[in-house]
Formats: sequence, C-alpha cells, structure tokens
Amino acid sequence: MIEVNDTTVTRQMLSPWRCRVLVVDDDELVRARLAALLSLEGYDVLTAGSGEEALRIMSTMDCQIVLTDWQMPHMDGLALCRALRLRDSKAYVYVLMLTVRNTRRDTLMGLAAGADDYLIKGAAGPEILARVKVGQRITRLEHSLRTINRENLRLSVTDSLTGAYNRAYLMKYLPREVERSRRYGRPLAVLSCEIDRFKQINDGFGHEAGDAVLQAFFTRTAGCIREATDWIARSGGEEFVLVLPETALHGANCVAKKLCHLLASQPIPTGAGPLSVTVSIGVTAAETLQELASISALELLRAADYFLYVSKSRGRDRATGASASTIRAAMSAAPTGVKHEIN
Repeated sequence: MIEVNDTTVTRQMLSPWRCRVLVVDDDELVRARLAALLSLEGYDVLTAGSGEEALRIMSTMDCQIVLTDWQMPHMDGLALCRALRLRDSKAYVYVLMLTVRNTRRDTLMGLAAGADDYLIKGAAGPEILARVKVGQRITRLEHSLRTINRENLRLSVTDSLTGAYNRAYLMKYLPREVERSRRYGRPLAVLSCEIDRFKQINDGFGHEAGDAVLQAFFTRTAGCIREATDWIARSGGEEFVLVLPETALHGANCVAKKLCHLLASQPIPTGAGPLSVTVSIGVTAAETLQELASISALELLRAADYFLYVSKSRGRDRATGASASTIRAAMSAAPTGVKHEIN
C-alpha cells in the first residue's frame, strides 16, 4: 500500500523536471552539433544514427522530444514518426522533423505521419532551440495533466483520512478477487475489523484523537500484510476490511492475531496523550475448489462480519473465524444483519 498525501500533485508539479531529447540523424557531425546545442541549454540529450536505433533507445528510455532527420537510409523520419505513434506509450512524445524539403506537400506529409513541427535543416541555433522549447512546454503540460489525472483516480478510491482504499473500491474489487481466486483455484481470506469502543474514544478524547487512532490502525495494519498482494479498505467509521489473496484460513488467523497483539501492546500517540486501543476481528476464507465455486463476495463479507460479532460478544480484543464451508450454517443459526452490500 502506497502512503498517500494530499500534496502529491503539488510536489510532483513543482519538482525539477528534466526534458530528454533524442536526436536522430545518420550524419554524425549533425548529431554532434545538435547534441551540443541542446546540452548547453540544459536538456538531457541522447543520439541515434538511424530510425531503428532510435526505436531501440525509446524501448528502454523515456524521451519527451524526438528531433529527427527526414531522409535516412532504411527507416526514414516519416517511418520513425509513424512507428512512434503506434507505440503503446503512457506519455506523449513530441516529434520535430528536420528536412531540406520545404514544399507544402512535404509539410503535409510530415504532419500526416504524426510530426508535431517541421524545421528546415540547417536552421540557425536560436530557431531550433525555440522550436524545441515549444515541445518542452507541451510535454511538461502533458506530464502535469497525467499527474493530476492519476491523483484524481487515486482520490476516487481512497479514504482521505487514513490512506486505505474506500468502500467503493471494496465493493468493486472484492468480487474481482473472488473471481480470480475461483479461476486459478487459489484461496482467498477476508478479515472484518472494528476498533473497540471507538465512540468512547471520540466522546472522551475528541475527534482529533479518534482520527489519530484510525490513522495508526491503518499504518500498523499495512505493516502486517504483504504490500504486493494484500489490501485494506475502510468500510465504515471504525470498520476496516482486509483482503488477503493467496491466503488460507490458518494464514489469515495468524495475521489477525498479530494485528490484535500489535494494536493492544503499543499505545497510540494522540493529541490527548497515548491511548490504549484494541480491535475485534472476524476471519473467514474460501480454500477448496468447492468453496470457491459456490461463494460470493457478499457471502464472504457477511461471514467475516458474523465472526466479528462473535469476537465482540466474547469480550472484544480477539479474532474469531472459520472457513467458508461453515458460512451458511453460521449465518442461518445467528443472523446478525449485513453491513456490506455489493452493487
């Protein structure tokens, strides 16, 4: 789980941003002259002697601007430009075509191939730098917009207080985790967690202390799970759901007990002083092929909620659970109400 911060966009947009230019020309002297000109202006410069070499470089390194000659053997500038536009690239590449051709038809051909600008070969240094500067501004703006879009996407699925995923993310992606486990025949565990007596914390010490407890719970929980596969969602005020792919019931119980111990053994620093906090957890898992074939995301959540209720009824500060094969019997014997609904 990546630590989130409301200033992510600002930091990325204000941080130093280096523009890398790839100069492509089969004439070594031309490449050297252009590279020197651009390097003196502070650009990161790479060079390639052919269109094929340029594509090899672009396959391993991001270049914001490609300054390419039109007339080259084998793969000319037009073919290179078309190849660049066909690449599956997350960032836009600004292409500036250098050529001795200067007819209107040539210009249209270059633009049709995907070039952004057109410059007569042999142009003075200031003109070349001015055209490259335009490309730098455009790619910088595109970079900033992508950063904003990524942050907006992150915020749409993230709880702003804790950094956990939000309820909408849980309801959308837990069914996908179930489907993936079913497809590959791998176990899937779900933990339903509730901070004990959280209302008393808010009423007795203030909402700022309550917020600190929620944030600390998420931070400590994130340290108990695998960053690459497991994830955490805040499903309610003091309620969290842990989703543990590739995890059977035994492993899920170990995680739950570790989390109970970690939270209870270390008081949480708050503005009102350190607070001793405990958590109750309900654990369930679908392990066998039969369980995976018949279980739904909603049933997993209901079962985890049921065992959370059992933990609370037994005195809190504990984890209780069973496999998915006991879900229907347990729910029919003692229905507790459903907190979660899959849309």
